[in-house]
Amino acid sequence: MNLSGVLFFPVTPFDSGGGLAEDVLAEHVARGMAHGPGGVFVACGTGEFSALSEAEHARAVRVAVETVAGRVPVFAGAGGPLGAALNQARAARAAGADGLLLMPPYLAQGPKDGFRAYVAAVAAELPVIVYQRGSVVLEPDDVLALADLPGVVGLKDGVGDIDRMQRTVLAVREKHEDFLFFNGLPTAELTMPAYRGIGVDLYSSAVFAFAPEIATAYLNGDERLISEFYAPLVRLRGKVPGYPVALVKAGVRLRGLDVGAVRPPLVDVTGEHLAELDALIASGLALAAA
Repeated sequence: MNLSGVLFFPVTPFDSGGGLAEDVLAEHVARGMAHGPGGVFVACGTGEFSALSEAEHARAVRVAVETVAGRVPVFAGAGGPLGAALNQARAARAAGADGLLLMPPYLAQGPKDGFRAYVAAVAAELPVIVYQRGSVVLEPDDVLALADLPGVVGLKDGVGDIDRMQRTVLAVREKHEDFLFFNGLPTAELTMPAYRGIGVDLYSSAVFAFAPEIATAYLNGDERLISEFYAPLVRLRGKVPGYPVALVKAGVRLRGLDVGAVRPPLVDVTGEHLAELDALIASGLALAAA
């Protein structure tokens, strides 16, 4: 699977009635594509995966695939109960998606063999990148066993244990040289120096969704953005649970595209925090332009 550079995770736009705004999603994806992402991950965490019905998920994936038109790989979110994950996978395959980002199967927890069986069932439909976060925290041998499964092509790390990840990368790449690893922590740019140090260059960029100019400037080596943009953004993100998604959606609105509100249980950004985000975006864009 050919992925490179920054990975684009679009938000899922909703209209004034709360329904999926397909035309706005197409515009959002098209604007991101103009800045050259290495891949598009639709209806995933930033896209409020857990708030979408299966029908909305299928429509969102189809819109993204049609808009990207084969220029880069398109991955769709999948997960939760096995039946739902399989339905999402089959709909994504029918829409022409290239792969899946497999979320943890929430609440129900079984032994390692059970989780491997869950992953194997979904990977039989489309290539899978396993998302390590929440209830799914894997040891190197666990990831190696998953990498041995047909159709499992990568691991997205949302835990941030660099010691464990270094051992995992070394163990898996000894046998699976092309296995993908990427940093999936919120505002991943802040931790990328550590991940690059262990040989992980791919990352998901929430900032790319609302300020691709800033994300691209960072990718091209502008380290000033770490202290002057990303660190303040992380401080703002930590003020309210759910802000890793709500701030991104607010940022897209601030940049002129009405993608609507977030769905419960998330809440929209307060007026005070919105003003802070607006100022941060302005300063980040000025740095990127300079």
